[in-house]
Parts: sequence; structure tokens; C-alpha cells
Amino acid sequence: MTPEAALAEAMAGAVSCLPGARIGVAVSGGGDSLALLVMLRDWAETTGAELYAATVDHGLRPESAAEATQVAAVCGRLGVPHSTLLWTGYTGQGNLQAEARMARQSLLAGWALDVGIDHICLGHTRDDQAETVLMRLARGSGVDGLSGMAVVRPDPSGVIWLRPLLDVRREALRDVLRRRSLVWAEDPSNGDLRFDRVKMRDLLSRQDQHGLGADRLADTAERMSAASRVLRRVAYEAALTLLDIEDGDIVFPARSFAELEDETRWRLLSMALCRVASQSYRPRLKTLRSAEIAAMAGRRTSLHGCLVGVRQGLLRIQREPSAAARHSLRAPGLWDGRWQVEGPASAGPPPLISALGETGLALRPDWRASGRNRIALLASPAIWENGMVTACPLLDPASEWHAKLIWDKTMICDALLTH
Repeated sequence: MTPEAALAEAMAGAVSCLPGARIGVAVSGGGDSLALLVMLRDWAETTGAELYAATVDHGLRPESAAEATQVAAVCGRLGVPHSTLLWTGYTGQGNLQAEARMARQSLLAGWALDVGIDHICLGHTRDDQAETVLMRLARGSGVDGLSGMAVVRPDPSGVIWLRPLLDVRREALRDVLRRRSLVWAEDPSNGDLRFDRVKMRDLLSRQDQHGLGADRLADTAERMSAASRVLRRVAYEAALTLLDIEDGDIVFPARSFAELEDETRWRLLSMALCRVASQSYRPRLKTLRSAEIAAMAGRRTSLHGCLVGVRQGLLRIQREPSAAARHSLRAPGLWDGRWQVEGPASAGPPPLISALGETGLALRPDWRASGRNRIALLASPAIWENGMVTACPLLDPASEWHAKLIWDKTMICDALLTH
């Protein structure tokens, strides 16, 4: 199958609102994304979709600005609207590639929402899939990790990420560009063996003779993906029966939860932690198992920005108050990734939305009469003005200020089928 045919087949399976659909494409200027751009332009002309392109300039190399300008020029010749998104937030701390990846996703998602784009296409190839599987194998990943990257991945922001080239080899995309006389940029970091992905790429280049080449690993990812779908369905059914939500906490009947198979328990617990803490990535299995064992033994533990413990027969996953306390914004707005807080317009400066915390709870000595969980209240939104709590939506149901979770049980259960 040609790269163009593979792309058309993947897009047909992922986008159903043609013509008129607004499709975004992330283009770095490298060979993979540039080939994706030109093929998507042809596809959009055939289907009636509207195509928009964006380049994230991380500002980490002197050449990056010129590469973004070059992509903009190509887009201009193709008649594709283009935006350059600048990242200025790297502090020099943490894993550079991980930080850059998260920043790239955040910038692209924000751009898509501003432009009215529902789907963003990424240029990951069959070679990238093989490298991903090999990296995750080295880290001891389970079935989900060895499933590799999905063609379609919904994002909590509402954007849907598409990888329509996962069945196409990298060299085939270079051939597409050569036929069109297009020159692509080469990121020097792609040859830097300090990075895990580059190490895996180097290893794969020497493994075809041993039967462990890119195609074999990509095929393994496909089979693992089929197994993962079965496991997700089992977890979905369990969540429908057992999961409940209380004041931003996710809870399960502890005894019934303990009777589930290991894989299902770990999947549900990971999902709950990620949802309550608004995290995209699961905790490592070793730390997850340790937290589960401690909780079932009656010891509350901290993990992933949450507290996990069993009280009164319920396994409760709660936002850690100290983590919630780090979030503050002017009302109204989305607070702590969980609560949409709305209220009356203010004549002066808008009040702050911050965690109720110990200070705020001390101002409400009647809180016990509400019957609500103390930790859930500590990590809940409150309206602060001049150092005083003027409203706590969970304790003041008649107040003009309201806080609504941005997710519910149906949304959580449905997400189990795709994550």
C-alpha cells in the first residue's frame, strides 16, 4: 500500500464529519511531518476538509526559528494556513525530551481549540512505533505499554490526536518528498545517543538480521493492542458496577475491588489517580502496587498527587490537599483541573479560587454537619476575598457560587475503553 493510500484509509476510519471538518497537522520540518503535510493537503482537497498547520518552536536550537519559517513558506505554497507556537517555559530542570513533549502537546491543543480544530495529525511512523515498543519493553511495561501508540487518542482537552502513518515506514515518506523535490530538516538530536529513543533506533538498525526489526515489533504492538481492548472492556464493566464519585473523590467498595483480577484493579486505580490529579500518565506499576497494598492494610498513602486509603469499607482516591493548594486563579474558571467554578460578576477585582485548606475549614466550624469527607473539603475550591472565605460551594449549596466537576461516572467509564 502506498503512503497516500495508507493515510487515506486511516483518516477514513478516524474522521466522520467530512466535508467541512477542520483538521490540524503538527509540522516540525522533519521528513515525517513534512510528508504528512503534503499528503494531507492532497487528501483535504479530495475530501473537502479544511487543513491547518502549526509548528512548535521550542527555542532550544539556533536553527529552530529558521525551520519554522521554512515550514511556513511550504504551507504558503500549498495554501495551508500556518501558525508558529513558541515554547518559552523550559527551566533547565527535569527530562528535556519529556518536558518538550508535554509543552508541545499543550501548545498544539490550545492552538486547536482557538482555531476550532477537532483533530490534530502527528507524523509518527511504523519505525516510531517499533522504537516506542522497544523503549517500553526496556521499562517493563505491560500490555497497554506494549500496544504502542494508538492511531486515535482522545485528549482531556477535547482534541483528538491522530497518527495516520503508523503503518508507513520512515523511508517511504522520504521517497514521497523526493518525488516532490521537497527538502526536509534533520534534527541533530536524532543522532544523539544520550536520548533513549535514539538508542532504540540505533539498536533496531542492527536487529533485522536477528528477527527483531521494526516490522516485527510493530506487529507485536498490533497484537498487544487487540489484547488491550479486551482488558479495557473488562475494566469498563467493573467500573460501571463499582465506581462512584463523591465530592471530587473516586471511590470503590473495598471488598469488591479486592476481588477483581490484578490487571483490572491496577487499571482502575491508575485511571482514578490520573483523573483526580488531572495527570496524563499513569504511575509506575511498582509504586501503584505499593500504594494499593498499603491502602488495603489500612494505611493511607500519597501517590500521583492523590491520597489513597480505605475508610468505612470504601477505597477512596482523593486529591491531596497540599497538591490542590498549589492552584489559584481569579474567578470564574477551571480550578485544579477538576472543578468549573462560576459565580456572580464582581464590581471590583475578581475574587480568588483557591483550596479551602485548613485555614478555610477552621473558618467553618459547622462543616461536620454537612456529612462531607474532611480531606475532600480541604482539597475543594473556595472563594477567597481579603484573606477570608466568602463562599465554599461544597458547603454552601444555596450560594451564588457553584462548582461542578468537569467529569462524571459515564465519562470516566467511557474513557476506560480508549485508554
